[in-house]
Amino acid sequence: MPGQLDLFGPAPAVGPAPVPSALAEVAARLPALVRLGTSSWSFPGWTGIVWDRLAKPARLARDGLRAYGRHPLLRAVGIDRTYYAPVDAATFAGWAAQVPRDFRFLVKAPAALTSLHAEGAPNPRFLDASWARDVVVGPAVEGLGERLGVILLQLPPQDARGLGGPAAFATRLHHFLTALPPGPVYAVELRNAELLTGGYGNMLADAGACHCYNVHPTMPDLRAQTRTVDPRRSRALVVRWMLARHLGYEAARARYQPFDRLADDDPTTRSAIAGLCLGAVARRQPALVIANNKAEGSAPLSVFRLAERIVESSPALLG
Repeated sequence: MPGQLDLFGPAPAVGPAPVPSALAEVAARLPALVRLGTSSWSFPGWTGIVWDRLAKPARLARDGLRAYGRHPLLRAVGIDRTYYAPVDAATFAGWAAQVPRDFRFLVKAPAALTSLHAEGAPNPRFLDASWARDVVVGPAVEGLGERLGVILLQLPPQDARGLGGPAAFATRLHHFLTALPPGPVYAVELRNAELLTGGYGNMLADAGACHCYNVHPTMPDLRAQTRTVDPRRSRALVVRWMLARHLGYEAARARYQPFDRLADDDPTTRSAIAGLCLGAVARRQPALVIANNKAEGSAPLSVFRLAERIVESSPALLG
């Protein structure tokens, strides 16, 4: 029965939680260009929010995506697993088969591609376009097809001097991005504020790539990021709402588990992201926003409140 783990016999399939009529109305009014989702999906605390019954994380990781994809406001998801190790095309295809055609995946490139050092030594795969093409881009394109939304290059915090400084980093990143196969949307997420420069923004525009506007304590706020990198110059708007500014990762996880409520409501960030999305809609630019549990306490609830904010902010635009 819902709310209990099944101890004997086969467990019933995880299904979607009922969608309140008010959220269904918000989903009907949200522009099709705006896709919202969460960072991964295997959280038992989402029972009654996303899932119709309690299930263990391993089971949700394996089977929960089908139920997740049936929620009208969850039209995207971030794949975090690929940051730790690449996956093959068959794995991507298995995920794609569980969601509707208009669903989109944000796929994180492996840390092996974006970290200057690995286990204390120089990383030979750092920004290696050939390895990225064969191990990252190829399998994602083959397995996800039209459901591939963004390939995200999240660069962890690292010594910018080792990257040669902001200008040299931008040049190196440009060489890498322009060597990747054309077609997918590539987005870069920085965790070093000093690398966010006008030259970096110009480089992305020239390479046809996007900056991932991210909410994270190591980065300037969204307004500052948009002043440096103009979203009007990108082919898509990509936003990740990751971590409350007053908490570290472990502190946020401890405070927010089991991720079943908004513990730290952040209307300022919500309004800023809604404004970015409305700007993208006005430009006919696709927007993909991914929320993390550690932003406010529960990623799906953050998504629902964000959708409400987008819809209520501009009735004339959304009709």
